[in-house]
Amino acid sequence: MHLPRTMIFLAALIAAPLAAPVYADGPVKARTAAAQQAAFAADRAAILAMAGNYKVTFDMRETTPWRADYAPIPAKVSGGHESVRVIEDSGRRIVLQHLLVATGEDGKPIVIKHWRQDWNYEPADLLVYAGQGRWTLEAVPVAMRAGRWSQTVWQTDDSPRYGGWGQWTDEGGVRRWRSNWTWRPLARRDAVRHPRYDRYLGINRHSPTPAGWIHWQDNMKMGTVDGKLVPFVQEAVLNSYVRDDGYDVKAGDAYWAATSDYWAAVRAGWDAAIARDKGVSVAEVAETGSASGERLMGFADDIQAGKLTSAAAIEQARAVIAEVTKR
Repeated sequence: MHLPRTMIFLAALIAAPLAAPVYADGPVKARTAAAQQAAFAADRAAILAMAGNYKVTFDMRETTPWRADYAPIPAKVSGGHESVRVIEDSGRRIVLQHLLVATGEDGKPIVIKHWRQDWNYEPADLLVYAGQGRWTLEAVPVAMRAGRWSQTVWQTDDSPRYGGWGQWTDEGGVRRWRSNWTWRPLARRDAVRHPRYDRYLGINRHSPTPAGWIHWQDNMKMGTVDGKLVPFVQEAVLNSYVRDDGYDVKAGDAYWAATSDYWAAVRAGWDAAIARDKGVSVAEVAETGSASGERLMGFADDIQAGKLTSAAAIEQARAVIAEVTKR
């Protein structure tokens, strides 16, 4: 299979039905209007503070095996530089786009559109992973909406990955957001090994730090044995974002300037498919994340290289999304 250069570089770096996970918290305690507004402003500030230029360290460790016949794999630590940009802020909705910036063998920068995170205040519903290449729109319980934010994470090609909801709190002097229990498809680091497990059940936490911010994942790696979904091993993932301008920041911004219209159309295409079917089905592919990943990422590369106009790339992208979401 031919992969565009962005997918090749990214690769170098880094069905049983799902039961509804239990809640991690109860309803948010009632607050005065003034306290609610102050909390909302503080929440927004914490989310917007994730934007910037960073040196990122990805530290992934399988810790506790939950089966006697499973041995944890060695820890994996990698890293790189990422530019995180605010591409939408309408008050109750904030969208952050991550751009991975590296240096190729020829000394020139390589820019890869990385993951995207959408934050929505007091959401009525959320797109969640339902297993085997299927995501569904799930109602957020009414009692759990007030004062909370959802975070939906999207793959490099803007196809869905996972979603969760939770509250920003201050505990022990640390500001943090913690999700409910969320289901997620395998990340590429695991999928390419074709392990015995095939999904994660985890809790995500985000916290600002004096140097930047952290994303901490507490994951159970789950798989089917004799028709029953069981845990194989616990995984701890700590992604640390430390402010750093010591890379080609302009290259990332130039990529986004060249391709942002294209990616806006891609996002709209996915949104339309999700609204149409109250969810979406997209085949999972170990190497590229999804059946659309190779092509949608490649069209963006071609725009920047001058091989495709944005209009032509958008037309082709819409056809790809229609193909991979056809029911």
